[in-house]
Amino acid sequence: MKHATLAFIGGGNMARSLIGGLLNNGYDSEAIHVADPSTDTLQSLSAHYPVKTFTDNTAAIVNADVVILAVKPQQLQQVCRELADTWQQDTLLISIAAGIRLHDIGRWLGNESAAIVRAMPNTPSLVQAGATALCANPHVKEQQHELAESILRAVGLALWVKDEVQMDAVTALSGSGPAYFFLVIEAMQAAGMQLGLAEDTARLLALETAFGAAKMALESEESAAVLRQRVTSPGGTTERALQEFEQGDLRGLFAKALSAAAQRADELAEQLGKDHG
Repeated sequence: MKHATLAFIGGGNMARSLIGGLLNNGYDSEAIHVADPSTDTLQSLSAHYPVKTFTDNTAAIVNADVVILAVKPQQLQQVCRELADTWQQDTLLISIAAGIRLHDIGRWLGNESAAIVRAMPNTPSLVQAGATALCANPHVKEQQHELAESILRAVGLALWVKDEVQMDAVTALSGSGPAYFFLVIEAMQAAGMQLGLAEDTARLLALETAFGAAKMALESEESAAVLRQRVTSPGGTTERALQEFEQGDLRGLFAKALSAAAQRADELAEQLGKDHG
């Protein structure tokens, strides 16, 4: 089966992760183009993956079915404007630049009817364990929906949200979420050390406990609340610890933290969406 031709603009970590995941799933390397201004980046990429590389963005997207913008949000406007003159109407654009809204991308591309998908992957995508939310503008066809989802599934879970407004909540939950869990792991390790455990012991126990709990939750049909209740014996150690979390209003802290992150995501989208140059 002939694979769609993919053109990555930007050869950084997230692009490399997606390319690695696609190739591991049997994607044809000949169908993958990568453009980046850094020859060092392209040489490093070519050393690991047999893909076609370019220093010119417009050359990379010739005959591409999908263009994946994997650049920093601050660079996206310039990149879109560079591609505007050669953009083909039947090409799908996927942006993984955080915070840039669909209508701003279309405006910079000079094509309000371009098919555009906005994706919000998170950093565990770098180890093929990502969680990505996608949203599309009305010009994305059903086959393009399926293609976009299959590309992002190469690095983990991929699911759709219907309303782009929800992407701010996605950013707050899964986009920033890994940092929250790193903080929990950090805090559990520190607490274990205060109780007398060696640093390496506390670290490994905290990490494996986090991994095991997530794996159990993913593989179970029960909710996290039910799983929590099952490991909480009345009058036991877990119950005593959970009472401390509840008294400290842990749930309220998470609600405030995610609300603050979502508000900041909205602010950044407004700032990044302004025209410049």
